[in-house]
Amino acid sequence: MATTEYINADYPVPTNRFVLDIDGDGRTDGVFASVSGLEAGIETFEYKDGAGNVVQPPGQRQGLSITLRRGTVPKNSPLFAWLYSVSENEVDKKDCTITLTDESGITGLVTWTITDAFPVKLSGQNLDGTNGEGTVDEVVLSADRLAVMFH
Repeated sequence: MATTEYINADYPVPTNRFVLDIDGDGRTDGVFASVSGLEAGIETFEYKDGAGNVVQPPGQRQGLSITLRRGTVPKNSPLFAWLYSVSENEVDKKDCTITLTDESGITGLVTWTITDAFPVKLSGQNLDGTNGEGTVDEVVLSADRLAVMFH
């Protein structure tokens, strides 16, 4: 017969470890289970000189498309108003941070700073009338630049 003595007291293990801060004010505007697209790239182009040499110098930065999945958004989060303003052709680009936290959800391990971001997609939103929080399946942000800082 199996015993439960070995089960961790913090069960279940927290899954929402990515914290979104939209305005950089230190407030949690959403927590998410996964993030993709945190990659910066530079386009290259091919240049052939008259001697037959081929050079590939760097070109412009590639745009970013960052996807946050399976999240919880507090009732006072500016995410919904921000998305609505973009849908009204009032693009309000903001600097955001996404922080990977430890199991407690408090201590930051890695922070990505996203420059000139704006939301382009919000899907699967469900609101809870008892506490005002909402869950979202996916939020997609378009951005210009990305920087990473390890704590």
